[in-house]
Amino acid sequence: MIRECIDGVLLYRFEGLSGVEGLAHAVLTRIGGVSQPPYATLNLGHTVGDDLVAVEENHRRALGVLGLASRRVVSPHQVHGARVGIVGQAHLCAVQPATDALVTGMPGVPLLMRFADCAPLLLFDPVRRVVGMAHAGWRGFVAGVVTATVRTMTERLGCAPSDLWAGIGPTIGPCCYAVEPDVATTVEAACPPGADVVRSVNGQLYLDLPAAVQAQLRAAGVEQIEQTKMCTACRVDEFFSYRAEHGRTGRFGIVMGMAE
Repeated sequence: MIRECIDGVLLYRFEGLSGVEGLAHAVLTRIGGVSQPPYATLNLGHTVGDDLVAVEENHRRALGVLGLASRRVVSPHQVHGARVGIVGQAHLCAVQPATDALVTGMPGVPLLMRFADCAPLLLFDPVRRVVGMAHAGWRGFVAGVVTATVRTMTERLGCAPSDLWAGIGPTIGPCCYAVEPDVATTVEAACPPGADVVRSVNGQLYLDLPAAVQAQLRAAGVEQIEQTKMCTACRVDEFFSYRAEHGRTGRFGIVMGMAE
């Protein structure tokens, strides 16, 4: 990934999207905001207990370095489900209820989603100029949010799976994601046959969530996949981690959209 610091806001960009004309995207971090611990500093989550004035200032700073107005985005209320929203200009400045993926073929409609361990999935079709983003924790993954997002882009917006580029953003890695046997079994059942997504270390099971997302993408026909290979639980210096920080933490944002 490409690491940048703009006006004190630390962010990353996917190499596979660099140089794509008219496409704006950024994986924001926790650095560059005004929130106090345990939300320090660039928390974009409104519902985690942080001071809302600070959260609004964080949005202004984070989106400002991308040349966006703080409210001229589309974002969802994420519930670990598989609902995909197709959005356009009419959805700007609004929160989409009970939604864990957004797609748009409209320019000037930036998508914003928030994360703290769950896998961020970004999708881009350079032929149709369609973008998508999904929030894939293990529950959403099992519910089918990955395949539902690809299916929505292909069936509703005319994309071809072979044209799609996919990026898997910073998420908790198999080094830190200890799970119970029932979770491991449920996730394995949602994967294509032969997917290696669970590891056993000294009797403890660990889930490889990025590998599970990648396996579902490949089963859906997506061939171009870029992984950040950055574990949020290992990197709490730059990212929020719900698990590593015992639930009291913020949310980092990811933004993606086509310019007008």
